Amino acid sequence: MLRCEHLTQSYRSGTGTLTVLQDISFAVQPGEFLAIVGPSGSGKTTLLGLLAGLDRPASGKVWLDGEDLGAMDEDARAALRGAKVGFVFQSYQLIPTLTALENVQVPLELRGDRDAGRARELLERVGLGDRTGHYPAQLSGGEQQRVALARAFCTRPKLLFADEPTGNLDQRTGADIIELMTALNREAGTTLVLVTHDPDLATRARRILRLADGHLVSDTPT
Repeated sequence: MLRCEHLTQSYRSGTGTLTVLQDISFAVQPGEFLAIVGPSGSGKTTLLGLLAGLDRPASGKVWLDGEDLGAMDEDARAALRGAKVGFVFQSYQLIPTLTALENVQVPLELRGDRDAGRARELLERVGLGDRTGHYPAQLSGGEQQRVALARAFCTRPKLLFADEPTGNLDQRTGADIIELMTALNREAGTTLVLVTHDPDLATRARRILRLADGHLVSDTPT
C-alpha cells in the first residue's frame, strides 16, 4: 500500500544544510497498522509529509498504492490524496464556521457528493449523532477529534495518516479516540500510519518504526 526507498530530506539552514531524514526505506502492507515513534526532532512529521506527498524529498522515492509520487505534479498528488487518503491531526483542523455534519461532508462535497447520509452514519458511529448541528467551538476537544475521525473515514480511504491524534487530549479521552480509530481501521480495512510520542499508543499498532536523529533505527512487530 505504501513504500519508500532511500528517502532523504534536507533543508538549507544558514550557510549549511540540515538533514532531517537520512536513507529511510520500508513498506506498509494493505490493512496494516504502523506506528512511527521517536523523540521530538527525530523526523517523524517530516516523514509523514513525504509519505503523503505533501512535500518532495531531497532524494529517494515514495509509492502510494503503486503510484510513484515523484512522477506526479502537485495537482495529481492532490487528486490521489483526495481519492485514497484520509488525515487526522493533533489540532483537529475543523472549519470553525461549519457544523460537525458539514465538516464531515467536506471531503465528500469535494468529490461532488452532497448526500449527507454517509456523514450522519459516521457521526452516529463515533457517538455524536446528537451533535450534528454543533459548531467546533461548541464541542470539547475529544468531540472535535471524533468529528475529525468521522471526516477522515467518510470517503472510505485506503490509507489513513494520523499525526499525534491524542496529543491535545487527556489520557482517558485519548484512549477513547484510539479505540474508535482502531475499530474503524479494522471495520474498513484501512491501512493506518500513526505518528505518536505515546509508547502505550504505539503498542496498539502491529508494527513500530523508531526514528532517531533522522535515521530508522528499528522496525519491530508488537
